Amino acid sequence: MLQHKLAGVGAAMITPFTLDGRVDYEALARMVDYVIDGGVDYIVALGTTAETPTLYMPERAVIAMFITNHIAGRVPLVMGCGGNSTSEVLDQLREFDLRGADAILSVTPYYNKPSQEGLYQHFKTVSEHSPLPIILYNIPGRTGVNMTAETTLRIARDMPNVIGIKEASGNIEQMQQILDNRPDNFLVLSGDDGMTIELMRRGGDGVISVAADAFPKRFMQCVNRAKIGDFDGADQEYATLDEAVVALFEEGNPVGAKCALAVQGIVCDRVRLPLVSGSEQLREKFRKLIATYDLC
Repeated sequence: MLQHKLAGVGAAMITPFTLDGRVDYEALARMVDYVIDGGVDYIVALGTTAETPTLYMPERAVIAMFITNHIAGRVPLVMGCGGNSTSEVLDQLREFDLRGADAILSVTPYYNKPSQEGLYQHFKTVSEHSPLPIILYNIPGRTGVNMTAETTLRIARDMPNVIGIKEASGNIEQMQQILDNRPDNFLVLSGDDGMTIELMRRGGDGVISVAADAFPKRFMQCVNRAKIGDFDGADQEYATLDEAVVALFEEGNPVGAKCALAVQGIVCDRVRLPLVSGSEQLREKFRKLIATYDLC
């Protein structure tokens, strides 16, 4: 069952850029190999961490095809297809080559602050046109609107091809309400690295992770313990990662992830405006944390 494949850890893939701002496909190939070698369960392409709003539509299509081809079936792939215009999301579903993807991740429409009924109707329309199963993505800190547990559960009950949610509301009680009332096999995934173990302790299924981009082996050690029910061991493993995970978001995402990866020599830390590269202070922090806790 697909839901079993998409439990655990999905790496929220960055988009590496060259110094002159073009997509760096050699570095993107290194990143895909790096997280797969690190043991992640699947890859999520063209999500928030990919700086997708700054990518032109043709760039997105090429990135989707490149990642699909480079994964070559080694792990499942979830493709980001979202936006604040429902018709534009349908355009993405038509224009992207989704044949190598297993599911799509679709964020709540941002900026225009739809009502709960508007969110329901948006995802109803997307579900009717999607050729793939859908994972919802609730991240009110970025979109300006929170999809309530009631709306999530209504969508889960009414739309069979909606198979889960990436919950980044930061509200553990909202997540618990979904866990307590979800249909069978509906995935509840954390959208916050720091809440992963607690969500899994409560019955959640895993995380779509930024930390797994930067420190995949170490992050997988934490989650693999949680998978077998060793939550105390998972907490102990995570304690050595906590400071680094906090640092990943200190200057914004994916600024921190690219900074940590640049320190390791995997990618350039170039981001597209309006984001700016991590400060020298952040670089130095990652140098120290990587050395102190052996995070590579």
